[in-house]
Amino acid sequence: MNKEKYSETRNELMGDVEGLIEEGKLEESNAKIKEVEELDSKWEEIKIANANLNALKDNDKVVNLENKSIKIEEGKDLESIVREVKPIDKDKQYVTAWGKNLLNIDMTEDEIEVFNEINKIKGAFTHTTVTTSTLIPETVVQGIEKLIEDEYPLLGDVRKFNISGNFAMNQHTSIDAGDASWYALESTVTADEENTFGQFTLGGHELAKAVTVSWKLKAMAVDEFIPFIQKELADRMGVAKAKAVFSGAGTTEPEGIDTALVAETLTPQIVDYATLDGIVYADLSAAMGLVHSSLIKGAKFYANSKTIWGQLANVSDGNGNSIFIPDATSGGIGRIFGITVEADGSIEDGSVLLGNAGKGYYMNTNEPTKLVTEDHAKARATDYVSYEVVDGKVYETKAFALIKKSD
Repeated sequence: MNKEKYSETRNELMGDVEGLIEEGKLEESNAKIKEVEELDSKWEEIKIANANLNALKDNDKVVNLENKSIKIEEGKDLESIVREVKPIDKDKQYVTAWGKNLLNIDMTEDEIEVFNEINKIKGAFTHTTVTTSTLIPETVVQGIEKLIEDEYPLLGDVRKFNISGNFAMNQHTSIDAGDASWYALESTVTADEENTFGQFTLGGHELAKAVTVSWKLKAMAVDEFIPFIQKELADRMGVAKAKAVFSGAGTTEPEGIDTALVAETLTPQIVDYATLDGIVYADLSAAMGLVHSSLIKGAKFYANSKTIWGQLANVSDGNGNSIFIPDATSGGIGRIFGITVEADGSIEDGSVLLGNAGKGYYMNTNEPTKLVTEDHAKARATDYVSYEVVDGKVYETKAFALIKKSD
């Protein structure tokens, strides 16, 4: 990679970051920023490599080794000197330290230092069989979230925040007076606008899932164990979080979209259909009309595989033509009315959700994901319990339309 290619790639990535921030896609923008940082780091390595290569090519120069040795001060060893010359990548080192901690493998002094620093442990760290709580590395959390979002795209599309404590913001609910009007007389005073604002608040609900691993299985290497624990936690936490986004009661768990739409007076955002007839063209077109025109761009259809292939794939227009077009290029598995259709296992059988999840549903993690470990000597097993505090609910009901069976 030359300087021109580096500059071109970096400018493209920065453009992507700006675009994602404008769209409110904070998680995606953070991921892109990581790509920029990795690119910068790689470019620095390339520059150093090129400098070393040029030095080797210059055969006319004789390297003067006289007085070039490093004087090691009293109390310092070579390892500490190397650390001073080459800074430690704490993020990568913490991932390794965290994995070793889970497997009860001894850490190096540097790993212990980083481990204690990130987990705010005072004094020397020692392995014990008592319950311990550690902060899951950011890269591991991102891996867990990626696995969950691949399986449950509705959860992946909602807007996410990471704000400690309760999350609160003003929410505009209506214009009670003073909307734009035509005036016949020049002397008529323009009416003052009166707005009503509500408070949109996200608190916190505890989510915990346990993975039990035998000591025999724990004999695997750190590099093998981390992807294993990612997959196990994603499978367990993914179902709970995804179902909460769609059908959560809003009491001991986040409020679901279905719950919020059903609770509205006269349920204006719901299209009911008879079970025997199944979903028909008119139901889908009615749903399109229920999503506010300013929010339809960016909306998707969400349904589970049984509903997609059992019902949506068989819906036809007045001429008998299927309106479902299989198409993986749009990011989902097909399109209806030009809108992407996503397969999501959290949607109940027979229901189809049309919505702009990024504009209509907000979720906040007010306590980052931790992993608690507990050893059981008699059972020769270890419990790994993931724990986080999270909340979410519908911010704008007009961003959604739900097609569901009549009661």
